[in-house]
Amino acid sequence: MPRGSKDKYSAEQKRIAEHIEDSYEKKGLSKDAAEARAWATVNKQSGGGEKAGGSGRKKPPSAKSEDRKESSRRAAASREGHSRNSKASKDTQTVDSLMKEARAKQIPGRSSMRKQELIEALRKAS
Repeated sequence: MPRGSKDKYSAEQKRIAEHIEDSYEKKGLSKDAAEARAWATVNKQSGGGEKAGGSGRKKPPSAKSEDRKESSRRAAASREGHSRNSKASKDTQTVDSLMKEARAKQIPGRSSMRKQELIEALRKAS
């Protein structure tokens, strides 16, 4: 017999385990092996018995909306001081992306520029 008390399982989980156990017994497994496999299957499908703390509680939509707004505020605050046009961000860009940016700003001579020259030209154009 499987270890542990089955008191924490719902009636539906117990019913499913019993059905699975019967199915295994019909296939020729012993009672103990069928029961062990049945409970292993129930655990895998539903995550085991009831969890402490009442996992059935869900947040109302208004609380979810507030959480999203708060998350957005925190993300914006963490980006403060990290301008996208800073020297550090230009240095980490690829030559390809710098070239696209230079093309968008119509910088003359961009096709023959090296990475550092593109960065300087883009900085002057800003």
